[in-house]
Formats: sequence, C-alpha cells, structure tokens
Amino acid sequence: MSVTILDTTANVQKPEVILAQAISIRDAGFDEYWLQDQIVDNPACLGLGDLEPIAKERRQSSGGRLDILLKNAEDDTMYETEVMLGETDETHIIRTIEYWDNEKRKFPQRQHYAVLVAEHINRRFFNVVQLLSQSIPIIAIQVSLLDVEGKRCLFFTTLLDTFEELDDGTSLGDIKFNRDYWTKKAAWTLETTDVLFEITRPVFNDPSLNYLKSYIAITVGANNYLWLHKRTQDKSLLGFRVTEQSIQDEIAALLDAANISYVRKTKRFLMTVDKETIKSNSDLFRSIASLVKKSWEA
Repeated sequence: MSVTILDTTANVQKPEVILAQAISIRDAGFDEYWLQDQIVDNPACLGLGDLEPIAKERRQSSGGRLDILLKNAEDDTMYETEVMLGETDETHIIRTIEYWDNEKRKFPQRQHYAVLVAEHINRRFFNVVQLLSQSIPIIAIQVSLLDVEGKRCLFFTTLLDTFEELDDGTSLGDIKFNRDYWTKKAAWTLETTDVLFEITRPVFNDPSLNYLKSYIAITVGANNYLWLHKRTQDKSLLGFRVTEQSIQDEIAALLDAANISYVRKTKRFLMTVDKETIKSNSDLFRSIASLVKKSWEA
C-alpha cells in the first residue's frame, strides 16, 4: 500500500506585507496638543492598562502645566504624562520628574509613575532615563507617526517600563516563594506585611503568612484574608475581600474618616499603603480586620 502526501503549503495565500514610512508629526501638520488629544481620547494606546484621563494641561504650583494626568481606577495609581515632539532634551526630562513629584506630594497615599512620551529618544537620553529609573518610577514611550499607503497611523513603543522585572535566567521551578524571596523582591512589602500581621494577629484565629510569587497574604485556615502586592517607592497595594454590602459600607466609612484613599470594587477593597501608614492607623486596620473576619465567618 502506497501513501501519497500532498504538499499544500504552496497554495496557502500569505498575507500581503506593506512597508510603512515614518514621518515627522510636525511635518504632517500636527502639534503636541493634537498628540495630547489622541492620548486623552484613547489612553489604552500607551499600553499601560485600562487608564482614565483625569486632567489635561493641569496647572502646577511651580508655574508650569502637566500635559496629561491619567489614573488606573483599579488601584488609584496615577500616571503623570509629559508629551514632546522632536528630539528629547534635558528640560523635558526634568519637567517630567518635577511634575511627577508635585502630584506625588499632593496624593502621597497613591502610587505614581512619571511617563515620558517622546517622538525621538536617542541613546544618550535613554541612558539618562534608565539611570533615573533606579530611584524614580519612570516609563519611557516613543511615539511614531507612520504613513501606510496614504493612511496615517500612530504607533507607541515602550522603551523603558519600571513595572518590568529583569529575567535573571532562573526558572520558576527553582524559585522558592518564601521570606528570602520577598526580601530580595520587595523588602518594604515584606516589612509592611509584618507590621500588619502583628496588628491584626489578635483579631484572627491562628493566622499565618502565605508567600506567593505576586503577593504575600495573611491567611486564616485556607483563606487569604488580607494580601499585599509590591509597588515601588516603598509602597504596597493592600487588598481584601468583603461580600456583605453592610460591612463594605462600614469599612468605607472608616477609611473616609481616616482620609485614606481606596478603590471599592465588587466585593473587594484596594489601597496603596506603606508600613508607616499601617503603624499610624493601627486601630483602624485592626477594626478593618475584624470586619473582614466577620465577612468571612458570615
């Protein structure tokens, strides 16, 4: 018995590839205000998640104006965004960091990121931004205007993102998620968790710490009652689950009275904290722990 194998790959029609031509945004007749409008109308174009615009040309105490202020409603993270056409220069980088610092001082409980959107980020200034990112949470995005068969397209490329962690070549199978892992990953999140654990320990029945890749949880039985994710600048994202509407209202009232910013989702609360926030509001977080326990027991 003979079998004939037909090669059908030759009959498969490959998609046509069109070469795009990069053109200057100014030469195309647009300016920075036009680019700002494109970002405000569609913040997802930056590739930073589901963001919502808060303000454009936001006046600063220093006398300047922040191009765009964006926010992630999920965890109240703020993105101070500066836009520049042409070549990046020193003043633009300084202005980006200055406005980030201004807004961070206004809302110290929130996580803030400085976002630089520029048409051209050459090697020299990329090295400067990369160096700054070791101490400042900064994201560098290069924007290009492309001509594709007479149609104009905007394309955003992330060159530097402080969210990303470098791969050290170690496979996940070789990593043990424990205190040593979190000491290296985010010691401040581990310290904040320890403080919260000591404060809430009397409330819970035999709690323990559960070390996972993305967060540390305060666990009772098999349930994670409270959990903390890493954020930058000594901040962490605290979350917990509450199912009953009445208990949610009680927790919201406590946080409002303490003037602590939070995001209230369906059956969840999220807020940016550090260990000093936990220490200075120990009674508050002990009360919240009691309400979380009450919800789980219900």
